[in-house]
Formats: sequence, structure tokens, C-alpha cells
Amino acid sequence: MTKDDMQYEEPEIIYIPDEEGNEEEFEVVMKFEVDGSDQKYMMVVPLNSESEDEEADEVYAFRYEEDGDDLKLYTIEDEEEWNMVEETFNTLLGEIDEEKD
Repeated sequence: MTKDDMQYEEPEIIYIPDEEGNEEEFEVVMKFEVDGSDQKYMMVVPLNSESEDEEADEVYAFRYEEDGDDLKLYTIEDEEEWNMVEETFNTLLGEIDEEKD
């Protein structure tokens, strides 16, 4: 698969229930593992933004586990873990931007 083929890959869509139990659509932007950890993380963005405000650009991070076809998401509540995930995400984004140039 060439780099050009990867650009047209179908986006991965997941459904995450909100506080009221309504399922919301999210597109998976990136999945990665943090160095020195066996934890897996994913960054997602909401697909159904009714308004074109700053929420449309909001990115959410989750720790996840795959159990067969089941996907279990966990919120990141520990500040140290969040900082590590954010730093890794920003580093990976920087590498992607460099490849595009």
C-alpha cells in the first residue's frame, strides 16, 4: 500500500454513549501505544457537530482494550497519564506533518 492509498482509507467510526445513553458517532483519528507502556490509546473527534463552533475541533483521548470484536474505552483521569498521552499525540502529529511537507 502506498502513501497515496492510505490517504483514501475509509475512516474508522465508533459509537460512544453519552451521559443520557444516546450513542454519538466519533471518527478515530489515531491509535497508538505509549513507549514503555503496554497501554493502547486512541484519539477521536465527534462527527455529528450540530453547530460549527469550537466543539467541532475538539479531540478526545481514551485508553482502550480490544477483546475480540468488543472495544472497551476508559477515560484518562490521571493527570500524569494525560500529559504522557498528549505529548505522544503531539509528537506523532508533528511527524505526520513533516511527512506531508
